[in-house]
Amino acid sequence: MNKRVPCFIIIILSSFTLFAQVTHQIPFSRVFVDDNDNFTSVGNIGLTISNYGVFGDGFVEQAPEDQPSCEYPRGSGIEHMFDGGIWIGAQTPNGIRVSTGAFNSARIGTAGSANFEFTNTADPNDLIIERSSLPDNRFFSPEAISHQDFVADFSDTNTIVPGTSTPIPNHTPLGIAVHLETYAWNFPFADAFVILNYTLTNVGYGGNKDTLKNVYVGLWADLVVRNTNELPPRVGAPFFQDVGVGYVDDPDTGRMIYAYEYDGSIYTGADSYIALVHLGATPQHDDTSYHGEVHHNWWLFSGGSDWQEAPTTEAAKYQRMLESIPDNIFQSQIFQQPGNYMNLISTGPFEHIAPDSSINVVFAIVCARKAGTNPPSVDDNIAKQNLFENVSWALRAYYGEDTNRNGVLDFLGTDSSEDVIPNGKLDRYILPTPPNTPILKAIPENGKVTLMWDNSAEESVDLISKQKDFEGYRLYRSFLGSDLTSQGIFDEMQLIGEFDRIDGLFYDAGLEQIRMDEPIVEVTTNPFTGLPDTVVYTYRVEIDGLHNGWQYAFSVSAFDSGDVSLNLPSLESSRLQNAVVVSPGTPPLRPGQERKIGVYPNPYRVNAIWDGGFERQRKLHFYNLPANCEVRIYTLAGDLVDQFTHNGATYHGGDIQWYQKFSEGKTIFPGGEHAWDLVSANDQAIATGLYLFTVKDLDTGDVYKGKFVIIK
Repeated sequence: MNKRVPCFIIIILSSFTLFAQVTHQIPFSRVFVDDNDNFTSVGNIGLTISNYGVFGDGFVEQAPEDQPSCEYPRGSGIEHMFDGGIWIGAQTPNGIRVSTGAFNSARIGTAGSANFEFTNTADPNDLIIERSSLPDNRFFSPEAISHQDFVADFSDTNTIVPGTSTPIPNHTPLGIAVHLETYAWNFPFADAFVILNYTLTNVGYGGNKDTLKNVYVGLWADLVVRNTNELPPRVGAPFFQDVGVGYVDDPDTGRMIYAYEYDGSIYTGADSYIALVHLGATPQHDDTSYHGEVHHNWWLFSGGSDWQEAPTTEAAKYQRMLESIPDNIFQSQIFQQPGNYMNLISTGPFEHIAPDSSINVVFAIVCARKAGTNPPSVDDNIAKQNLFENVSWALRAYYGEDTNRNGVLDFLGTDSSEDVIPNGKLDRYILPTPPNTPILKAIPENGKVTLMWDNSAEESVDLISKQKDFEGYRLYRSFLGSDLTSQGIFDEMQLIGEFDRIDGLFYDAGLEQIRMDEPIVEVTTNPFTGLPDTVVYTYRVEIDGLHNGWQYAFSVSAFDSGDVSLNLPSLESSRLQNAVVVSPGTPPLRPGQERKIGVYPNPYRVNAIWDGGFERQRKLHFYNLPANCEVRIYTLAGDLVDQFTHNGATYHGGDIQWYQKFSEGKTIFPGGEHAWDLVSANDQAIATGLYLFTVKDLDTGDVYKGKFVIIK
């Protein structure tokens, strides 16, 4: 568990700790200000970030819900990493030193963790800072680089865990302070990578400030690609097997190492890649020796010999950082079969880091769906097409204004310059901008959903072209049962409508067919600022023919016209930023309204298409409920089975596992329906039989009665 839990929790988790000892070693709790409750959530990757040199969360059990370690697509349950961390190695006057943020040989059951050598301070206020460049985000900051930045500071300078008397085993510091900034975007073309921007400063150790020489910087990660909905990570060693690995070393395509699930038919069919990519680095100004050289290495978690054996000494770790596995060794059978591989990408040498001086090294974690129709074990350039595309956008983000990638801000002519942000300096992390994502409202009704959105996207100005280049809207939806697919409900959305201006571009479908005669103005209270927000809904579409009680995802994106003269393709706003999950059904029962309150499906048949397949992934729906009511369920003998209170204005299904697992517990309900998971108040699955229920309207006192049947 990369989540460092306080010592008193270790007793409670002793049975799980035993599992960790026989499969993967997990770092022990170290300091009360460790902060690893943050994870990227604006794009399509859910990556946990910490302030002690580690990323990923080691599949820690968290309450009320687990957070993602490195999940892609977001919401799918497909994880790509156990944990990972930064490595820094250098030659010092006292010999070779390597400080590791994470490594696969941490010990369990002792105070402190060998090889987890970066710490935060003991200041309880020194936690991760979140920033956002999105004006309507509660973390909005003019200093933000991306749609979601995380900023953390940590160092390797402690040999005792700050705030404790706990030693960090076998750790001799280099004297490096690390400033980490991570960047993530929600653009569809840039939502499959997270950039890790490291600034490393030589602050010295023990009162001495020595120049560090021949410095190498790397990312180590335990990459494992699995669908955790189908194969939970805590079931044992099989979860970590069957990983295929590879590398690409091409300055144009990208310099990366990657992993994938080798045989999806055996395990979980997680048909995606994860790559650790080196984007670039800035050495000290007087360092002429650094040329961007990148090295790739793998070894087995345990066992093996020669290149397959894990490096255990600092000298062995440093040696791995300064050279790659020889290609003839890598192409031999020992690395072309699946296994439980540890992964290391490194760059260097940086000739030196003088006292109080810094270098900058930037990596990216990039994910992608496998392309083509070949079996999972086939790892060719066709399979990697999507990975190459996503890496190319990560590189484009890194280089920013430096379009020719020569490290200089070029003025290309009288009216042409790389200086997109006119400040006379080279700015990185600049991406072309699609129109703003529309503000979307979904209203579930009986057998249909009504979608409304505003027209704010039409005023968007592209950062590169400086033009208002809005062109149209695209409407997406999922279909029946999409929430149960391996990739998740958001990834299953399909294009069902496109509406664009009549201007000779695209389909010329026009916008008038969806424009409302009179806009609907809605004033709400901003949950972050407490100030009123006014939304003017301009467009409206009804989607009918839907099935009550099933989940459907919808989103509306805006796209622009592109600019051929600037080599800009048509860009589209995020399909995830405004995506909603809706369950059509009946509205609340109004006072005095006669309507039958019932349950569906009735009878409930286990293993039918509606059924989730697992005891706690079942649900039935009460419909035509009053807006505020109490529901009680009884056996024929009159014993109370379960009860719950329904509030139609606030209910989102988060009280049962189905909606927690398959829609993050945020499903929009119509107000007159409430799901129940067929589990009693005593936490027992109910048996086959006839059950009675009562519904008490808490506003009027009226009581309704009914019955339903469970068949197992």
